[in-house]
Amino acid sequence: MSADTQEWRDSAKHFAFNGHQIAYWTGGDANARPLLLVHGFPTCAWDWVPVWETMGAKHYLIACDMLGFGLSDKPRGGYSIHLQTDLQQALLAHLGINDFDALVHDYGVSVGQELLARQQEGSGAQGLGKMVFLNGGIFPEQHRPRPMQKLGVSPIGFLLGLLFSRKGFGKSFSEVFGPNTQPSEAELDQFWEFISHNRGNRITHKLLHYIADRVTHKQRWEAALVGAEDKIGLINGALDPVSGKHAYDKWREVVPNARHHLIETVGHYPQVEAPEEVAAKALEWLTWEA
Repeated sequence: MSADTQEWRDSAKHFAFNGHQIAYWTGGDANARPLLLVHGFPTCAWDWVPVWETMGAKHYLIACDMLGFGLSDKPRGGYSIHLQTDLQQALLAHLGINDFDALVHDYGVSVGQELLARQQEGSGAQGLGKMVFLNGGIFPEQHRPRPMQKLGVSPIGFLLGLLFSRKGFGKSFSEVFGPNTQPSEAELDQFWEFISHNRGNRITHKLLHYIADRVTHKQRWEAALVGAEDKIGLINGALDPVSGKHAYDKWREVVPNARHHLIETVGHYPQVEAPEEVAAKALEWLTWEA
């Protein structure tokens, strides 16, 4: 492991959720408004490191590795977006936080949509304020799964866990980045370190449950966006083959009055590929008064 990842590991805190140990981090200005950061698949809260310091200058940051990801426990099954949303609410309760904003990416966009839905129906997340989305399968029909994801949700999905290696990961992961913002081998090593922690690469196919969840809950989660149109925004990397400009265009169609910002030169991980631009735009929106 690198010196950077060791420092990140050392700064992790832990709490119990449904009998499992969850790793989480807090940082930034403890007196500022809390900001919940929800990571994507197949990575973890490490994704937020490039924007951590900048966002933390204006917010109290909270981020966890969700169940099955990173340094958190990796049970054999039982994964769903609803469960991961329960986890985020449990973390906020553990920290005594009621009012918060959120920044969500990839897998985390579905968690974000479920939080909005719960708030609107009065079943949870009552203190949720603004939400900034990054690239993700917000609209399931716009999601273009990678070969790895197609294998994972197939009847032989277990093979993905057996075949998922550092080499294969590096190739498939790099393909969702922009051509001029490719991750270095050292950066790929860091991502893989957390993915493979406690043999996490062996359960990758089980985490792909979220693809079916998105189809099942499409109406509920899209209605949640429409109901929150005045307090949400999308920062989108246009060159993302999974959820790039085509998903951005759909966002503008479904929630025309929501905020939107397209970064033409980056792919699926805008917070890693263009951290300064992402942080600046997110901070602008989070402090903008409706």
